[in-house]
Amino acid sequence: MSGDPMEVDEQEIDENLYSRQLYVIDHASMKRVMGSNVLLLGLGGLGVEIAKNVILTGVKSLTLWDPQPASMLDLSSQFYLTEQDVQAGTGRAAASRSKLEELNPYVEVVHYDGKLTDEFLARFQVVVATDTPLEEQLRINSVCRSNGAKFISADVRGVFSSLFCDFGDEFVVVDKNGEALKSYMVSAITQENPGAVTLIEDVRCDLESGDYVTFKDVEGMTELNNCPPMKVNVKGPFALEIVDTTGFSTYRKGGAMQEVKMPVTMSFSSLERSIAEPEFFMTDFAKMDSPGHLHVGFMALQEFQKRNGRLPGSHNAEDASQLLALAKEFNAKQKTVEEIDEDLLTALSHTALAVVSPMASFLGGVVGQEVLKACTGKFTPIKQFMYFDAIEMLPEGDRDAAEFQPSNSRYDSQVVVFGKDVQQQVLDLNYFLVGSGAIGCELLKTWAAMGVGAGEKGLIHVTDMDTIEKSNLNRQFLFRPRDVSRLKSESAADAVKVMNPSMHIKPYSLRVGQETESIFNDAFYRSLSGVCNALDNVEARMYMDSQCINYRLSLLESGTLGTKGNTQVIVPDLTESYASSRDPPEKTIPMCTLHHFPNRIEHTIQWARDSFEGLFTGAAENVNAYLSQKSFLDTLAKQSLVARLEVVKTIYSCLVTDKPLTFEECIAWARQKFEDFFNNGIQQLLFNFPKDLITSSGAPFWSGPKKAPNPLQFDMENPDHLEFIVAAANLRAANYGLNGSRDLSLYRKVLPTIKVPDFTPSAKVAIPASDEEAEASKRKGGPPADVDQDELERLTKLLPDPDSLVGYRMEPAEFEKDVDENFHIDFITACSNLRAHNYAIAPADKHKTKGIAGKIIPAMVTTTAMVAGLVCIEMMKLVQKKKLEQYKNGFANLAIPFIAFSEPQQPETAEVRKGWKWSLWDRFDIKGPTTLQELLDYFQEKHQLEVTMASAGMTLIYAFFHKPSQTGPRLNVELMDLVEQITNKPCDRSASLQLTVCCSRVEDGEDVDVPWVNYHLV
Repeated sequence: MSGDPMEVDEQEIDENLYSRQLYVIDHASMKRVMGSNVLLLGLGGLGVEIAKNVILTGVKSLTLWDPQPASMLDLSSQFYLTEQDVQAGTGRAAASRSKLEELNPYVEVVHYDGKLTDEFLARFQVVVATDTPLEEQLRINSVCRSNGAKFISADVRGVFSSLFCDFGDEFVVVDKNGEALKSYMVSAITQENPGAVTLIEDVRCDLESGDYVTFKDVEGMTELNNCPPMKVNVKGPFALEIVDTTGFSTYRKGGAMQEVKMPVTMSFSSLERSIAEPEFFMTDFAKMDSPGHLHVGFMALQEFQKRNGRLPGSHNAEDASQLLALAKEFNAKQKTVEEIDEDLLTALSHTALAVVSPMASFLGGVVGQEVLKACTGKFTPIKQFMYFDAIEMLPEGDRDAAEFQPSNSRYDSQVVVFGKDVQQQVLDLNYFLVGSGAIGCELLKTWAAMGVGAGEKGLIHVTDMDTIEKSNLNRQFLFRPRDVSRLKSESAADAVKVMNPSMHIKPYSLRVGQETESIFNDAFYRSLSGVCNALDNVEARMYMDSQCINYRLSLLESGTLGTKGNTQVIVPDLTESYASSRDPPEKTIPMCTLHHFPNRIEHTIQWARDSFEGLFTGAAENVNAYLSQKSFLDTLAKQSLVARLEVVKTIYSCLVTDKPLTFEECIAWARQKFEDFFNNGIQQLLFNFPKDLITSSGAPFWSGPKKAPNPLQFDMENPDHLEFIVAAANLRAANYGLNGSRDLSLYRKVLPTIKVPDFTPSAKVAIPASDEEAEASKRKGGPPADVDQDELERLTKLLPDPDSLVGYRMEPAEFEKDVDENFHIDFITACSNLRAHNYAIAPADKHKTKGIAGKIIPAMVTTTAMVAGLVCIEMMKLVQKKKLEQYKNGFANLAIPFIAFSEPQQPETAEVRKGWKWSLWDRFDIKGPTTLQELLDYFQEKHQLEVTMASAGMTLIYAFFHKPSQTGPRLNVELMDLVEQITNKPCDRSASLQLTVCCSRVEDGEDVDVPWVNYHLV
């Protein structure tokens, strides 16, 4: 079984289950994963995290080996063990196997309790060792190297962790970063040594010197077309150098440069050699010296265990002294560091007995990704030792060692690390988790082990309005096939209650936003210790950020994208908020590029997606609106003439000229759409802009990013053409409630009988050559030449009376990317690829099309687990109210690999006057009842500020420019009463009223920005 996992039999991939993962590791890599047999030693807190991640990624088999019985110390991180397992003395692997097996029906999970002989080890492509003595690690590593297997060892000790990877002398990385292949349009290539390539300045070149490329569609210098991969030297964002081109033909125009990923061979040292000559992978550049010290410390821990048969005791001074002596002894021989860090290694000794869930989640995610790399050659492995610590989590100050002693509790490991007082605070936390998808599941699992909300005063609120789909099961590990269609929040709450029956958790199925503020109200937010986001959209993140600012609550923010992850901790008064620094908005495709001048497959996919919406969603919705809303035409009259004509034409077509009564008529309609989209429309474009057109500047019109298209002639024998007809006809039939068909013989019978009208391009049709020209035409006013007011009026009169179609409705297609049988992705794929053929763009398969059209976010359980661990590390700091410099925002890309941290930014401040600065966390807190006059006096007398304007939301309650007759009656009215009088709407007296005030300084009349006013009666 050892063999090469990259050479496996063809297997069917369950694309519904592995959907999001396939956008990270591709189909070929997934096949290699599915052919891999993995052995995992040790099923403690770290081991079970690794097992969960490896099973969910879909290996062929995972064999578990761990003779150690479950203990109370395990329960703070081993989420599949119970107190009953501890009482029964059940082995950790045996107790976990059945629960792990439920995670993925395609993975064989085996519990093995025999000897780890050389013959047994030879069965596996990857061996992962946790909680394993060093001598045994050395032996197993040697066997793995002999068999060509990959070896990984990892451990968590308190707030410290270690990882080692040995993938052999010659490990081939087939894709070092997993990024999509980059493609660029060429504008010029010189004949020199080296040849200079200039790119069209529509997309910056993200290649690096040393990357490889090839070319296609180059006119003139045809020697480059489909050339073997050549190395580039990047000179700028749009310039690079290639090989000697002096002997090549003269470049004329056009061409695309395509990145080529070349295999990279990496060489790893054995564990024995690496211990003496360690190569470190950095995780925190603020701790450059830590890896060396922790290397010494972990080696000393191994020696301590060997001599004592146990780990150092919790905060045991004698054991810590012995560990320091062993560390000095090791360092004297190896000279790893100049002088050991005694404080660091003392902390290691004090907490080594424990495995806490945040650390296990973090390292389990990283190790899971390394197993995936070992199975596939996809992404760059960690080379070779990685040491990570979260020492900032530890309690500060001198504390009695008794505070940290285990007491036969399920939270003993938490107590060993944080102490009993801090653990009680964890138990009594009241947290709001927004989202229970992938990150939410990992967080809840970690919280169950930590005991968050499990005390008498504790409570977790979790909300998620989504229901569970099959594609969720690959990374949202709390859910099982039996949970499909259930609410995520309820299923997640049920699952973690099994893990820790003491947890108090309340699920909701509500969206967070203004519409649910009667549920998530002032009282709700005031009851919270903090908020944790596990969201996948910016709008909800921004809303929760604003709520946390309003109620002065901490916020834990995180996100993932494939192998990339980030975390942000937001602390009242100390840090900026989520909204303070945001990613730039996503780039949109220019409209003219989309409609007339595509040059990338992304352009044709978006065009096809828009066509789907227009044909099968928007058209049906407009028809239904016309039939059901008496004022529909009056409302439509407010739109532009172009928009009105388009809508009326569509309704007339759907209800009169093209309304099908049979499926055969749907086929005929689809055939005409083929002609309109891929022949007639292209003929019209070439009529307006002939292929030999020269611009006013003397340059060819069809050059640079503009690719001249060619019309397509329908060919029933062409699979792409037929797929379009099948998908379009079935979607059309579904709109009208007709039965569709996949029977190709029916299409072959009907299609030859369809007469397609001849098409002649029209000189009346105006097509803008650029977005700028389109915008200029729009500003000029008036409808385009081909828009006829008389035609609009004629068609409107011909529309059938809605009263004659009472009860009739079309069925709009609601886009759903994850249902293979609904023809949605089939249509978009066929439509996009046919347009790509028009423009000589390389087509995309259904999988790629689905990802782009459905805006699917690539996801891996490994990244999610890592991110959740980092979030919970910051949570433990929040519990202890740490200083700013002890918090960390995290950034990671496990593919490269890269892990780094930064100190959160402090909030920006504004100055009212010298000595008075304020930030987004400040506000004037005023408890009423207070009248408007009292509010003005408050600012005047207490802050020497004159209020010039005051408003509640969009309601202006006071302004310096108001007439006395308007201001006078308001001055002695209580503020909530005043808002009610002005708006004629009741105010919630139990909630706060937020007032925005504009002020000027009394001393000089200068306008100044001031915080908002939080006015409340309770």
